[in-house]
Amino acid sequence: MTGTPARSISTRISTVLPRTLTNRAMAAYSRWRYGEVLDPLVAVGHHGKVTRTYALTELGVSGWKALDPGLKSLAIMAASVSIGCTWCVDFGYWEAQHGHVDPVKLHDVPVWRTSDRFTDLERDVLAFAEAETATPPAVDDALAARLTGALGAEAFTELVAIVAVENLRSRINSAMGLSAQGFSDRCEVPLGGPLAEVGEA
Repeated sequence: MTGTPARSISTRISTVLPRTLTNRAMAAYSRWRYGEVLDPLVAVGHHGKVTRTYALTELGVSGWKALDPGLKSLAIMAASVSIGCTWCVDFGYWEAQHGHVDPVKLHDVPVWRTSDRFTDLERDVLAFAEAETATPPAVDDALAARLTGALGAEAFTELVAIVAVENLRSRINSAMGLSAQGFSDRCEVPLGGPLAEVGEA
């Protein structure tokens, strides 16, 4: 995470980072967990407090378990696609391969309105993620009521929060100029179809 990375990273800030304990610790954990240093850590690594807050936020989010992981993955993907964060789409596709979502469904997230692969509940989750991500947010009472009834108050609250968290991630990554890091290339089913088109846009 310090010095110039071997792989070129498309960012709007230097990738040569201060040799701080925080940066070294985050780099070591990232290599252990993901096999390489995540580009967002490089992008925010110039500000120690931002990096630590980012890490603590992600640690807290990892403990949220009320919402079905498959629905959560779809909501995250819908938010990142709406914002146009190719890094988030790439990483989200890879992360969701751990038994959470059928890869074909992930391919169809950008065209979920015309795809026949989603249940009614999944369609509501996708619609909600897009509506919450819109500027200004466009969530309506009927959709919120359906989701609260189907999921329960705790899981609905988690849905609202995870979409907000993905907005934070996607907007930081997009503003920093990050692009796909190649995580989806490691999946059994390569990133393609509608998501590939989003990545090339």
